[in-house]
Amino acid sequence: MADEEFELDTADLERRMQGAMGSLRTEFASLRTGRASATMLEPVTVEAYGQQTPINQLGTVNVPEPRMVTINVWDRSMVSAVEKAIMNSGLGINPQTNGTIIMLPIPELNEERRRELGRVAAQYAEHARVAVRNVRRDGMDQIKKAKDQMSEDDQKFWETEVQELTDRYIKAVDEALETKQAEIMQV
Repeated sequence: MADEEFELDTADLERRMQGAMGSLRTEFASLRTGRASATMLEPVTVEAYGQQTPINQLGTVNVPEPRMVTINVWDRSMVSAVEKAIMNSGLGINPQTNGTIIMLPIPELNEERRRELGRVAAQYAEHARVAVRNVRRDGMDQIKKAKDQMSEDDQKFWETEVQELTDRYIKAVDEALETKQAEIMQV
């Protein structure tokens, strides 16, 4: 179908769109839905040993029950720094310390907080859609630049390929958002 001179790297476009989806999944995992999850602590870093360090590199993160996360901090001198980082993280969780173990009871979400988290999830999804559309634009630009190397039919073929790939990933973003919002609103 396509001339030998021009071959659009659709695998590269798909890989980049998949990266946008992976980023969206990571952002969704950090949203607190009322259930305990070790991933909710991933964005939290602690000033430790002269640099910002993720909590999971300072201790063992466990979820012993549905509404509790525990962190067993390995270095006793880092317990207060980890506790302070959690309080300043904006997660809305008050840590309780027992020696080197920090317990994070996950409070029940109220209706207002659920709606707010739903809006945040929608913003994350919109960022992912924009990233997918940017990849689409790059693909279309590549096709336009190679316009004189291919026939009009080939150009239409490649534009359709890029558009179908884009539509597939936009649909995946929308489905992920729908699932996350249902999870957030679940009482």
